[in-house]
Amino acid sequence: MSSESFDLVVIGGGITGAGIALDASSRGLKVALVEKGDFASGTSSKSTKLIHGGLRYLKQFDFWLVKEVGSERAIVHKLAPHLVIPEKMLLPLIENGSYGKWLTSIGLKVYDILAQVSGDDKRQMLEKKEALKLEPLLPKKILKGAGYYAEYRTDDARLTIENLKTSLLFGARALNYASVEDFVYKKDKVAGVEVKDVLTDKTFKIKSKYVISAAGPWVDELRSKNNSKKGKQLHLTKGVHLVFPWEKLPVKQSVYFDIPDGRMMFAIPRGKITYIGTTDTNYNKDKDSVRTDLADAIYLISAVNNMFPKIELEMEDIISSWAGLRPLIHEEGKSASELSRKDEIFTSDTGLVSIAGGKLTGYRKMAERVVNRIAKKMEEDHDTELKECFTDKIALCGNVDFKKYKHVKKYIKQVFERIEKNGFTEHDAWFLVTNYGKQTDRILEYYQELNDGDVHIRMTKAELRFCIEYEMVQNPMDFFIRRTGRLYFDIDGMRTLLDPILEEFKKYFDLNDTKINAWRSTLEAELDDHSNFSLDRA
Repeated sequence: MSSESFDLVVIGGGITGAGIALDASSRGLKVALVEKGDFASGTSSKSTKLIHGGLRYLKQFDFWLVKEVGSERAIVHKLAPHLVIPEKMLLPLIENGSYGKWLTSIGLKVYDILAQVSGDDKRQMLEKKEALKLEPLLPKKILKGAGYYAEYRTDDARLTIENLKTSLLFGARALNYASVEDFVYKKDKVAGVEVKDVLTDKTFKIKSKYVISAAGPWVDELRSKNNSKKGKQLHLTKGVHLVFPWEKLPVKQSVYFDIPDGRMMFAIPRGKITYIGTTDTNYNKDKDSVRTDLADAIYLISAVNNMFPKIELEMEDIISSWAGLRPLIHEEGKSASELSRKDEIFTSDTGLVSIAGGKLTGYRKMAERVVNRIAKKMEEDHDTELKECFTDKIALCGNVDFKKYKHVKKYIKQVFERIEKNGFTEHDAWFLVTNYGKQTDRILEYYQELNDGDVHIRMTKAELRFCIEYEMVQNPMDFFIRRTGRLYFDIDGMRTLLDPILEEFKKYFDLNDTKINAWRSTLEAELDDHSNFSLDRA
């Protein structure tokens, strides 16, 4: 990278940066992306993991946002149907709740129209009896009915990595563990970045015509380095999610329900677990160490126990959790949950372009807007005309020929038939396909090359090999947290796999015991941090 010149450097390897890298490179720009940690290690591995239309923004009369993100759901599903999975959502209508029957009916109808929803995905209004049949855990005494509509579930970190890998097919270059320490200037204009390789401590410079900062919660820090932190600024809010065994909260589909304080919350079943969230509180502590504290856990558990009277969740039932930051735009006088989720673009006098705000669902349109700015500059400064954005037609890595989700289900069945004889379950096949799509074929090839030990450990080693060779995994945290989500969704399995995977890293990278033991300590601390909540968290 240091020996070349680029058209564009993108700072930040979250979903927004990944979307920008794909959009810009597919239009013909020479793109380099750098991320100070692992790809998706900030906000983009810690969202509610939904590609959803933002029903609550109808209440704020934010029709533009609902229309855009509502329409995007179907597009992103088409690009990666193995990763963006249709998920029916139940919205219980309760006495004195946030949503009345009339408002919900009209709201969901408007939602369908704005988001161009068709077929079976169109909203239905259910009577109390129908709602209880779908979800027996709902509160009979105060339940009046329900809205029933379609959303999509995803894995945000995997959506990020597949966007990045797809951008490489168009010539983009991407580097994790590469921290931007400063900017390079030419005639008082930003002309590149000075980067520190976090793994070696070496610094190098990348020359480029333009720089976009998509650093999420760190956008203002980079604006400060550029002496351009003026006008609007970020307002960080924290969102927390808790994970339980599905048996402890056995909801039959996703539920979007009222909390006594007037907010709304999700309960989402996912394989062997159910997760709940989220909080929305102001945050001004260490951005690199965002934790779930005792108050967050109590708040969320109380909300679930209030809505589902048959469920009595306790602190000991929590098996994992995650906490992340939303980089929203500050608006004077507004509370955390009232702040707009719209994205904003800032351009400094030196030409640094920064983008912040927005939602996971809208990442592709955010990328399009900011790359349009660069396209205009390319035309003005270099008389070069770029193509229009066409990322709505670029299938993401892992999607070779999935046209619809039914094709994904068919492939899951095929994978299960291939691995069943080795003692694997349908859940194992589902896990592989909804993580890797058709790339599962390569993982199964690696699995066949391994011929000893427990079959599940062998399969995980095959996954690891794939993630090291194709997804730039540098350490076990990258693998267990962001490439596979095991820390969140299969924490017991992660404990079993810890030693075999560390041993594999030792062999693969030719490491000494000191390094391996340091990683083991880090992983054990992560396990403890995500699953144990005591008074010191208050």
